[in-house]
Amino acid sequence: MKSKCLAIVLAATLASGICYAQTNQTEVKDDFKPSALNQPGQEYPQVNSQGYARFRIKAPQADSIKVSLGLGGRGGTRLTKGADGYFTGTTEGPMDEGFHYYHLTIDGGVFNDPGTQNYYGSTRWESGIEIPAHDADFYALKDVPHGNVQQILFQSPSTNTVRRAFVYTPPGYEKEKSKRYPVLYLQHGWGEDETAWSNQGHANLIMDNLIAEGKTKPFIIVMTYGMTNDVKIGGGMRNFKVDGFQTVLTDELVPYVDGHFRTIADRSHRAMAGLSMGGMETHAITLNKPDEFGYYALLSGGTYTPAELKDKTKPELVFMSCGSRERPDGVKNSAIALKAAGYNAVSFVS
Repeated sequence: MKSKCLAIVLAATLASGICYAQTNQTEVKDDFKPSALNQPGQEYPQVNSQGYARFRIKAPQADSIKVSLGLGGRGGTRLTKGADGYFTGTTEGPMDEGFHYYHLTIDGGVFNDPGTQNYYGSTRWESGIEIPAHDADFYALKDVPHGNVQQILFQSPSTNTVRRAFVYTPPGYEKEKSKRYPVLYLQHGWGEDETAWSNQGHANLIMDNLIAEGKTKPFIIVMTYGMTNDVKIGGGMRNFKVDGFQTVLTDELVPYVDGHFRTIADRSHRAMAGLSMGGMETHAITLNKPDEFGYYALLSGGTYTPAELKDKTKPELVFMSCGSRERPDGVKNSAIALKAAGYNAVSFVS
């Protein structure tokens, strides 16, 4: 697999900003339109061309409503109650392009916005809003051949459960019965689950578009739950152990996928990537199992060093990325160090 075949893993980084963009605009344009993620027939929440979000909630018996989205993530946006029982309000500043989770706090209780669809994040089903992006064409639904995302259920003796994964197969998979494909195992971040890459990240649409444009060769993507949500953010992270999930992934899921899908079942055609907590899992598992995966990708999930990779089976590619407000010099310098040590390494800052 070429390095560009891992372009799919940029989706969440490009479409999941959680802070607010700086702007010189002082006047809020009145060109608000319903968010693309609203439930059918719902007018609110709305977004405008500058990235502001506007909310309208009917709650005549409530005293206060706050939307968790706030300038720089601080304090949220308080809505004002009108005589008609509707609470309305607009974010203080524009938000970054792409997808955002949010919820409502109504008189101290946490609720989802009835106007929009829900997405699993922060270990619960949260409301979602989409701020139009300049590069939205990258993950747009287009009139191109489409692959399929299917749910699979596989036995996990190590956890004594039946576990779930979602598998993307590219266009033509059902017709070209003799063709075999590389596989990317793609892990979600903390608080999310195996639905995230398809629902929030548009992984299947990105792949469909890249394949149609001839920018990648077709490959299969496998997305499963990383068993991470019992880990508390903060001090608990240092106690995280990847062993349980590593067993599920490498000893149970990979053999299942190789046995039920037309994969090219070797390390040079198998990749692993992860966002944030999924990146931590990717980092640990690829170092523990260097003969299982030939391509590694960390998305806001840390870096690799030459010392970590020394004396192990050499990866075909190491891809490291982060957002511009994270540690961009970290991924850039890590890629430089790996290249100097003879590794094929790429850094990307979104």
